[in-house]
Amino acid sequence: MKSFATFISESVSNAAKQAKKLGLKGDGHGSWVDPNGRIVGRTVEGELVFNSGRKPSAGSDPLNPGAAARQAVSEVPPPSQAGSTPQELPSPEEQEPVEKTRGTLTLGFGRFNPPTAGHEKLLDTIKDTSEGGAYTVYPSHSQDNEKNPIGAEDKVLFMKKLFPAHSSNIVYDQSIRTIIDALTHADVQGYQTINLVVGSDRQKEFEGLANKYNGQLYNFDAINVISAGDRDPDAEGVEGMSASKLRALAADGDFDSFKKGLPKAAKGTVAQELFNTVQKSIGKKAMTKEGIELWRIAPKFDFKGLREQFIAGNIFNIGSLVENLNTGLMGRILRKGTNYVIAVTNEGIMFKSWINDLTEAKVISGVVSSKREVGTDSYREYVQQLTPMEKVRSFINNKRK
Repeated sequence: MKSFATFISESVSNAAKQAKKLGLKGDGHGSWVDPNGRIVGRTVEGELVFNSGRKPSAGSDPLNPGAAARQAVSEVPPPSQAGSTPQELPSPEEQEPVEKTRGTLTLGFGRFNPPTAGHEKLLDTIKDTSEGGAYTVYPSHSQDNEKNPIGAEDKVLFMKKLFPAHSSNIVYDQSIRTIIDALTHADVQGYQTINLVVGSDRQKEFEGLANKYNGQLYNFDAINVISAGDRDPDAEGVEGMSASKLRALAADGDFDSFKKGLPKAAKGTVAQELFNTVQKSIGKKAMTKEGIELWRIAPKFDFKGLREQFIAGNIFNIGSLVENLNTGLMGRILRKGTNYVIAVTNEGIMFKSWINDLTEAKVISGVVSSKREVGTDSYREYVQQLTPMEKVRSFINNKRK
């Protein structure tokens, strides 16, 4: 019979062999990090286990672009080190074949920060487009104190209360942070065709991006990007309601007007809770010279101020790490235009973004600063990754309704 010490020695060696094969290094605390310093797994009972709870499958490398979402460990892409070259995307023949056993999935992906009456119309359109079939809505994980004041998990909880007819179809998944992650996951699930429903102002952006990587990161017979309809930001009622308008009202302390922009289900304390959450994150100061500038929290209503900051070189400079708030993609800026930038993710995915759809992220010791902000979902996930034997998981189902 093997001694306990021998058993442990052999087990640790097995985990080390698996890690070495994947190019991972130990951090000295039982966790394994990739070449960019990102913690992607840990040793559990002598075996290498990824943050998703899965073990590496034979012949697959979950760290390769595209495969990360297939192994349910995809995260916000880590920032590239200065002078480094983004990884190349895998060719179609490098992908593991997926049996297509399902038909069409209708998808929605957006910020919903905060959720509005206009978003209810979007969700209704997504459901109608599915024609009784499967549909899923993924709120993004974008979070900051200005444009995205509500954390991902809290946002999903609010959405389930505000949109009860779609509650079971609104999904929080720690591994799905971008539209690419959502599409890759749908591919793994075996769907043949995707209907992607977005706002009319984002249709062209999603159409180009989603179809560009079809056959590389995922394989569908077709990806149909469908407009949810036109929206006039100056109109009254649902047609003119936007998250930008609600953020501005919250910063200005106007609860009565804020509540008018919410769905009919925002009864009782829900509207007040949502208002308080947004206001607390943004700050209670009114939007004056001494308070928060409008271009920071609602750039659509002060594009001139935003562009002036951009032209002056105060924001979104070459080399800056930015996140596209529509798609969730995060990358380094390669080129600046008059009112847009072109950036590339660590995986080599290139995207163009208008400046009013961007947020800038800072890096602290190789980690995006949002992961260091105490009290956020990202911070909790970051700490879980640092904790040996701790699986990264959501507590959303344990929260009070």
